Formats: sequence, structure tokens, C-alpha cells
Amino acid sequence: MKYYSTNKQSPKVNFKEATIRGQAPDRGLYFPENIPQIGKNFFQQIEKYPDEEIALRVIKPYVGDSIPDEELFSIVKETVNFPIPLVKVNENIFSLELFHGPTLAFKDIGARFMSRCLGYFLKGQDKEVTVLVATSGDTGGAVANGFYDVKGVKVVILYPSGKVSAVQEKQLTTLGKNIHALEIEGTFDDCQQMVKQAFTDEQINTQLFLTSANSINVARWLPQQFYYFFAYKQWPDKNNPPVISVPSGNFGNICAGILAKQSGLPVEHFIAACNVNDVVTKYLQTSNFKPQTAKPTLSNAMDVGNPSNFIRILEIFHHRFPDLKKNLSSLSITDEETMATIKEVDEKYNYLLDPHGAVGYLALNKYLKEHSGKKARLSDRQGIFLETAHPVKFPESVEKITGRKIDIPQSLDSIMKNEKKSMKMKAGYYLLKEYLLK
Repeated sequence: MKYYSTNKQSPKVNFKEATIRGQAPDRGLYFPENIPQIGKNFFQQIEKYPDEEIALRVIKPYVGDSIPDEELFSIVKETVNFPIPLVKVNENIFSLELFHGPTLAFKDIGARFMSRCLGYFLKGQDKEVTVLVATSGDTGGAVANGFYDVKGVKVVILYPSGKVSAVQEKQLTTLGKNIHALEIEGTFDDCQQMVKQAFTDEQINTQLFLTSANSINVARWLPQQFYYFFAYKQWPDKNNPPVISVPSGNFGNICAGILAKQSGLPVEHFIAACNVNDVVTKYLQTSNFKPQTAKPTLSNAMDVGNPSNFIRILEIFHHRFPDLKKNLSSLSITDEETMATIKEVDEKYNYLLDPHGAVGYLALNKYLKEHSGKKARLSDRQGIFLETAHPVKFPESVEKITGRKIDIPQSLDSIMKNEKKSMKMKAGYYLLKEYLLK
């Protein structure tokens, strides 16, 4: 498998080169030359396969001969060695719980896969790699955990000061060793812009071996397909494929799902569930993509005003707007609606949502109600929303809404007691450049 840049101005590369580079030299994102197809027979028998075999089947065509089969199987087995259950919330709506990994967030899958791939590629090399990443919340913790103490890798994480939860901040600032946190006085978009600029700076790239662990990196982005396949494996009604609602910020997660559908995974429709950072919601209404300044919300990991991965979704559909509209809808949910949804679902169904999952749930519920007339009964159309993080990562808001304390998982106890280690920095690329060169 070869990868081309979405800007079409860089040479094609294989999976190894795309992983190590992170971003193409022309500032584009790497995209697979073709989308592998999986036959119907596989899906008819999917319940017979262990998760690691499903994951291997999905990712092997993208990796090609960059990693031997035996090593790749070992990597995917380590990547998916925790439960990803599909839980029924009510008659029509199911939750795909992606928070059972080490950092209690969906990004554990991509970060674990990428860290192990990069570790394999760096064996026997004496040059240190600097993983540079911007985070709006959960990416930082997942990357820090995935790359912690990996030989030959230094991790630099940029996060917006005061705009991540206390748990998220502790997860990305307390490990030490090869993990370095920069607390940026600005927004996630400022962090992302600083990181992007570093990758196009010739002086930096001459002196440092840089790669990215954001979802712009193919090794972070592509394995997110796994849990869509796991969801279908558990889906009770194989004759009626689900509508899937994905809390969307930088759009890597939903892009992976759409890619899985293009490979043959039975999905009726995708919903990009957005908070008030609704660039894509407006784009689907007007066909005009207009980036905006990110607004802070309860669902902070989705506070993105210029989602990087949306270009890949356009690429999947060859930039044909009608084809995109046929496969993707988007709804924007306010903080007030998010809070009301957390309260209602907790009281009515005894299911506790985090703010991101609440956005996904409500967008799905609205869509199902709006489209119920197209089938005989509403129960004939069912859907899945992605519960992307454990509610304990947002205790202040969730506890205030529900009026009760959340039990802290044992894995978080020690982290919350650890001392935060971060360096404050104003938003500005020259400051990051100075830091990296030192």
C-alpha cells in the first residue's frame, strides 16, 4: 500500500515512511492509494472471529510489507487487549464504550497501535525521534501512556491551559521521563497550528527527527476502524445495519468509521455529532467550509474550529458533495442540551454519559426521531453512539448535573495524587521552536 499527500505535491510513501513522517512535506495528510475491500462472507461470519483477528484483517492491507505478519499480529493483540462492549441504553440506542483502556478514552486504541509500530520501526536505530502532538483533551494522556519509556522516543505534548479537565491534565503531565508537557496559553487550534508549523520548518527538521501522534498520523488514524468492526460483531440485528453517531472534534474518529464503511462494513448512515464548534455542520448545510475560532464547551475534546481530518473525508468521496451528504449528517448540540441529556439518560435509563457521549447520544436520538417515518416503526431503525471517555474524566460537570459522586477507578487513584509537571508557554511558534532546538 502506498500513501499520497492530500495536497498532491509530495512523493508517495509506504506505511513505514508515512508513520515516521507524520505529515507530508507539502503539509498535506497521507491518504491510502486505494481502500481495501472486505467481502460479505467475512461479515456474515464476523461473530466467529476473535477481536485481534478482525483487527489484523482490517489493518494488514494498509501496513503492507512494512511489518511482518507475526509482528503485526502481536501489535494488534496488545492494542485491543481490553473490552470494548456494546451496551444497550434503550430500545433504539446502544453505546459503544471505548473507555475501558488504560487512559479511559477511545484514543488508547490509536496511540497504542502507533507507539508499537514506531517502536518496531526504530529498532536498531541510534537517532532519537521526537513525537510532537497537540491535544484538546484525551489525545495527550493516550499518547503519553502509549509512548511512556519507549526507547529512542521523546514526546512533546501541547495542550491549551485551563481547557482540559483535571483528570486529562494529570494523565498527560505526571509521567515524566521521556514525556514533556507544554501548557499553552491559548486554544487547541493554537496548539495545532504550532505543531503544524514545526513540521514545515526546515531548520527544525534538519536538526530533529520529528513525527506526529495526532490523528493526522496514519498509524493513529487507521486503527480507529477496529472498534467499528467490533461494534458490528456485537450488533443484534445484522439485517438492519446501524446508524452511528460519533462525537466529532478533529474528525479522525468518524473518518476512520466512514473508511470502514467504504471497505464494506454494513452501516446505514453516519452522524457527526458536534458541539457549538459546528464548522462541518454548517458545511453540510451550505457546502462552504469556513474555519472558525474554537469556542470552549463542556465537551472540550471537541473544541476544534478547523478540523484537520475533514480533508480525508472529502478525499474518500473524491470531493463530491452529493456523495458526502448521502453518507454523512451533522448536528450541533449546545452545552445546555448536553447537560439536560446527561441528567435525563441517568434518571430514565440509569446510564451515565460523559459530555462527549451526551452530544453523540442526543444527535443520534434527534436523527432517529426525524427519520422514523421512513420505516414502519421507530424500533426498526436503531443506532449506536460512541461513548468516547469515562465520565470520571469530567467529574465537576457530571457530578454537578447528576447530583452524585462518580466512583474513581483504581487506575486513576495514584495518577491524581502525582505532581503535575508542565511548562507554561504563550501561543506562538517561535517559542516552541526555541524550546525544541534547546
